[in-house]
Amino acid sequence: MEHSEWERASVVRVLPTVAPRKLAKVPFVEMAEGRLQGVVSSGSDIARVYVSSISAKTHGLSCSTNNNRPCGGLNGGWQCKHLDALITEAVLQYGVERVASFLRVEATDARTLSAALDGSREPAPAAAVFSRFLRHLSYLELPGGAAPIPEMQWFPATGVAR
Repeated sequence: MEHSEWERASVVRVLPTVAPRKLAKVPFVEMAEGRLQGVVSSGSDIARVYVSSISAKTHGLSCSTNNNRPCGGLNGGWQCKHLDALITEAVLQYGVERVASFLRVEATDARTLSAALDGSREPAPAAAVFSRFLRHLSYLELPGGAAPIPEMQWFPATGVAR
């Protein structure tokens, strides 16, 4: 399929992950709404998760619990361990070049990408990210089958010949 052909197609190319991810630590990561954002599990409490994000434009850092309590490890421009985990998993999922380009920095790996960020604490809408994560989890509860799910019609299809 030529470049212009797939732009007019009703299916979208799916990019495979660069490497296997640890879903128990960072079960959800996305580059959306001008931010690298996701859900990161707490290292100390199995019932707690953090919604962490980095603004692509300003490198604004945000991290709070699923109950909207600010992360104690995020101070000023210092990143917390949740943001470090988010960056590491994003690099595994999307590749360092794509994440670095999205965040407008130059980096060769997750460590140099993290060091290239120069942001400070900047509130971000955690509820929308957490809600999307919960919605994705609900699809895991659906019984297996070949019938289409109407609300997922927009998801990319793989193996569809045109």
